[in-house]
Amino acid sequence: MNEKHIDIIAEELSLKIRQVTAVAELLSEGSTIPFIARYRKEATGSLDEVVIASIRDKLHYLKEFDDRRETILKSLEQHGHLTDELKEKVLAAKTIPELEDIYLPYKPKRKTRASVAREKGLEPLALLLLEQNGIDIIKTAESFIDEEKGVDSSEKALSYARDIIAEIVNEDQTARSKVRNLFATQGIITSKVIAGKEEEGVKYKDYFEWQESVADVPSHRILAMKRGEKEEILSLDISPDPNEAIQILEDIFVTSDKEDSQQVKMSIADCYKRLLSRSMETEIRVSLKERADTEAIRIFGDNLRHLLLASPLGSKRVMGIDPGYRTGCKVVCIDPQGKLLHNETIYPHTSDFKSKEAAESINKLCKDFAIEAIAIGNGTAGRESETFIKKVCKNKNIKIIMVNESGASVYSASEIAREEFPDHDVTVRGSVSIARRLMDPLAELVKIDPKSIGVGQYQHDVDQTALKQSLDDVVISCVNLVGVDLNTASAQLLSYISGLGNSLAKNIVTFRNKNGAFMSRQKLLDVPRLGPKAFEQAAGFLKIRNGENPLDGSAVHPESYHIVSKMAKDLGCEIKELMDDKNLIKKINISKYVTETVGLPTLKDIIDELAKPGRDPREEFEEFSFAQGVEKIEDLITGMKLPGIVTNVAAFGVFVDIGVHQDGLIHISELSDQYVKDPAEIVKVGQKVNVSVIAVDTARNRISLSMKSVKGDETKSKPEKKQDAASHKGQKKKQGNQPFNNPFANFFDNKRL
Repeated sequence: MNEKHIDIIAEELSLKIRQVTAVAELLSEGSTIPFIARYRKEATGSLDEVVIASIRDKLHYLKEFDDRRETILKSLEQHGHLTDELKEKVLAAKTIPELEDIYLPYKPKRKTRASVAREKGLEPLALLLLEQNGIDIIKTAESFIDEEKGVDSSEKALSYARDIIAEIVNEDQTARSKVRNLFATQGIITSKVIAGKEEEGVKYKDYFEWQESVADVPSHRILAMKRGEKEEILSLDISPDPNEAIQILEDIFVTSDKEDSQQVKMSIADCYKRLLSRSMETEIRVSLKERADTEAIRIFGDNLRHLLLASPLGSKRVMGIDPGYRTGCKVVCIDPQGKLLHNETIYPHTSDFKSKEAAESINKLCKDFAIEAIAIGNGTAGRESETFIKKVCKNKNIKIIMVNESGASVYSASEIAREEFPDHDVTVRGSVSIARRLMDPLAELVKIDPKSIGVGQYQHDVDQTALKQSLDDVVISCVNLVGVDLNTASAQLLSYISGLGNSLAKNIVTFRNKNGAFMSRQKLLDVPRLGPKAFEQAAGFLKIRNGENPLDGSAVHPESYHIVSKMAKDLGCEIKELMDDKNLIKKINISKYVTETVGLPTLKDIIDELAKPGRDPREEFEEFSFAQGVEKIEDLITGMKLPGIVTNVAAFGVFVDIGVHQDGLIHISELSDQYVKDPAEIVKVGQKVNVSVIAVDTARNRISLSMKSVKGDETKSKPEKKQDAASHKGQKKKQGNQPFNNPFANFFDNKRL
């Protein structure tokens, strides 16, 4: 363990050295972030997953930094440049740019104008000019004329000397640091359309003539402009006022106003235009991209977390419907464990006769399989199918819920789906996925690549390695937060449990299929290749209902069972009695059970878990319905107030499903009557909201929404809200669609970018 790294991280994150040390040691031993956060609070001082992940990432960065430093030291030594003073500078560098600036003058280069000038013997002249002692530059330059080397005049000699000075200026550490700071604080990013690309690049129209401060440009605009540049629609330039940059360099290098100083000034101007500005623009581009990636990945991660932790309906007998017009609606019935019981296709939208047949089929299936809820995909024909099903099931006590089917087609064609349902086609698999999403969104969504779920922004443009790490962290965090039923969880779900992974997860399922349900956590140790370390990491997150030990159904870790046993013994009761009686739990004096290894944080967690064993941290399921009679974009008019569900949160605004097959956009300026810096401050993915329609463009399938004076308005009853939609629909023939004059219209294109 590198103590220097520990000190740096502790200072950066304002943590105690012992906390960072504990996390570093646990990570090096193979402990996972969820395990450390949940079961090693005494060691870390109760650090949460976010901080632990930050420590992990910073340890990785510092390791890479040290590796780069070592590479540079070896190169310097190999080429004979390494001195004690230079080594000290390299070792003292604190950032990658600082390290690279130190190395730059000694870095092996391809042939440059300066290297050519040095080969012609002009370096002494360059150094004389840099001294600025007021020499006669023409007379001095004449002494360097060498026709054999191609230096046939004093002016040519001076030109070569200026090339050397330009490189010296470019490689000066102080100069680079100051100009870098100027680019970061005063730089302007300018975007222009490439001539002749106006029509082809209409989706980038906002950036045809655009200027913005580098310090203020938000992530989504950086990524949009960079994509436009990549597609050769836009040209980008990033620079501060060149006069300010040149003045900074002159303040460093120009010491008089004599004739030789003028040569230095000429060199500086050339250096900035030809070398330094390009180098700094490249650096600032990389920096902006990293900043934009970080923000976009953060937003994606937040959206994914809210989606994965959406409220589950729970174990019910569910009918899943993947809607369609001509090809019909694919219907499946599944049991409370998600097992497929039946599938068929109905055609409610093709003719009256077929509609009547479909109604009879639905009635029969609901009766035969005692259906408790119906999940309907929100894709093509979704609202029409919902209307049909509600009519058929009007007098039945069955929940009818629209389900976001994003990614269902990806799952249905995947190897995972083929393994689950080898004898069924993609349409049946997709319908099962829709039904299971209603029962338990987390358990079903983990089978799909997060990038296919549709809650990201510019996800294909950001650093893919960083994105994968972040999304994996989110999925792992969510799965372990909720925990899984050891006897029903799929291999995909189990693979995200702390300490397992794909191989052990498959081994668990194979063992379970061969030997029957697990009756105790301890039986996990009989699973092939699952050793004590994996057991330690995983056991607390794997739950067994009605097992031999009641604690196996809780989040109490097996390593703490003896503590609960002692608590029960001290109270003169059994563990099961203790877990069933909150009055008994209240009698426990937890300070009595503090030891050198078990402190109050763990004991408080144990007490909380005993009070609500195996509790699901997700919110309770609430039914939701879109406005009746509003099923397509043509049904919308300005001023209509509608219920909706947030489907995506971006840096510039929020997309909301209002049940018309096209999400509407609430621009950030329309989220609240108050100033909003981050849309995530107001809403989250999956949240149910009330919105107003402020503009509709049916030709381009664009809907602009607002939450101003709508969010938080809970005074209207549901019938009144329906009346709003209905009354507006009645006015439609008179008013028609309103013109789409939304100044943020092009943000719809940004969603598709």
